[in-house]
Amino acid sequence: MKAIRIEALGGPEVLQFVDVPDLGKPGPGQARVRLKASGVNFMDVGHRRGTYPLPGPLPFIPGAEGAGLVEAVGDGVTAVKAGDRVAFTGVPGAYAEAVLADADRLIPLPEGVSFEQGAAFPLQGITAHYLIHEYRKPKPGDVVLVHAAAGGVGGLLVQWARHLGATVVGTVSSEAKARAAKEAGAHHVIDYTRADFAVEVISLSGGHGADLIIDGVGKSTFAGDLEAVAVRGHIVVFGGASGPAEPVSPNTFMPKSFSVSGGGMRNFVRSPAELRQRAQDVLAGLKEGWLKLNVAALPLAEAAKAHQRLEGRETLGKLVLTVA
Repeated sequence: MKAIRIEALGGPEVLQFVDVPDLGKPGPGQARVRLKASGVNFMDVGHRRGTYPLPGPLPFIPGAEGAGLVEAVGDGVTAVKAGDRVAFTGVPGAYAEAVLADADRLIPLPEGVSFEQGAAFPLQGITAHYLIHEYRKPKPGDVVLVHAAAGGVGGLLVQWARHLGATVVGTVSSEAKARAAKEAGAHHVIDYTRADFAVEVISLSGGHGADLIIDGVGKSTFAGDLEAVAVRGHIVVFGGASGPAEPVSPNTFMPKSFSVSGGGMRNFVRSPAELRQRAQDVLAGLKEGWLKLNVAALPLAEAAKAHQRLEGRETLGKLVLTVA
């Protein structure tokens, strides 16, 4: 079968479109999925560079998110059957024509959702779901600050927080991304390369600050978060696109009595039931129309180009690779 294979760590050029041995039949509890689209995530870039723990020894097939059709199932599988449309996240080797997946981790994909959308929503949609629901669920009147508000997760967070009635402030790094964040529903957008976002948030909120700050940027934004957060507010750090946030003493949280949490999706999908429930909530938002995906697609063979765009911060929304 065709796949993208990494034989040596490095730049986008190490993503080679090659023939690899077929996976064979699914084992007990597994399903073989013929992929139609694969999601592209910054985690994949980290695996390629070697800055994230590798999914396996070299050589390996990157990617962990996708959508397609179940071709066959192994012994003991009842959750899915051949012909089912499914999506997944957390399944290694998704930059390929097929994967073998634990059947109980597959997400049923409704007929009204395309395979490109199916490859775009699991990781970022479920991430947005737990970030919005598990720390301080926004309510009408709350101020929510979303960093990287034009990105895949950021755009979904903006839509979800607004749907729940919050006033949403988004930060971006360009005029094009500012337009995208506005289109997603942000009430206010700040270009943090041109303005001090903490000062702006305090001003926009009439001195109140942000009740919830969701930060996937890290190093370049966390210090400002500490200034922008409201009394008894909550900061959630779930990534470090600019690098890890600098250490800080918890005693500095005392004057405003705010709290800081670390987010990690794997801790919020610890059972198949929890995974499917969160996915169903995301799919319900898509069906109802208040939640929209911004998806751009490239062929699987152009995975290197996709990584170049992701690393160059040229993307708005979600990139997927289509599989012929």
